[in-house]
Amino acid sequence: MIVHRFPPVSPSIEAILRETAVRRRTEKLKQIANSRDVGDVYPATLERIRAQGEDRAWLGMDAIMWIAYSEWPLSPDQLCQALGVEIGSADLDSDNVPSIRSILNCGLGLVTVDSSSSVVRLIHFTLQEYILANPALFCSPHSMMAKVCMTNLNFGCIRSLWPAFRSPQHTARFLEYASCSWLAHA
Repeated sequence: MIVHRFPPVSPSIEAILRETAVRRRTEKLKQIANSRDVGDVYPATLERIRAQGEDRAWLGMDAIMWIAYSEWPLSPDQLCQALGVEIGSADLDSDNVPSIRSILNCGLGLVTVDSSSSVVRLIHFTLQEYILANPALFCSPHSMMAKVCMTNLNFGCIRSLWPAFRSPQHTARFLEYASCSWLAHA
């Protein structure tokens, strides 16, 4: 029997995780951040995300990466589609696109949908600061994002839109971001 040992959960993380609603988790996080006692909250939670298992860990960490490093805030549909792109594939497989609910669950409370602006964001600005101050958290995030954007732009369904482009179809939700931001990530 394999026993996984995780670092002890700090009292501040436990206080956040005990809360049952995003708003209450956000308020608890703000209390901790305002006292600048963020300590090991983010590293421990990121470790818990990585410990979820391969697919859930990948989804949670990639969502956080996309939100932290994107050129502008993404809608839930845009983030879902970005995370559903398989590098080098000829088209988007809609069965590979995760739901926003799955993304939020795998993000363990660090990812939320802002109800007022309908964008996906990190739970608190201090998490963004932590991520940018620790570039080793993600391996070449801009390179990975550029590859996803370029793969998306080369999808057959996207290429067929160009001659008579009128409005994005469900497979083109990520098109605006990919076409405007691939160079910034490259």
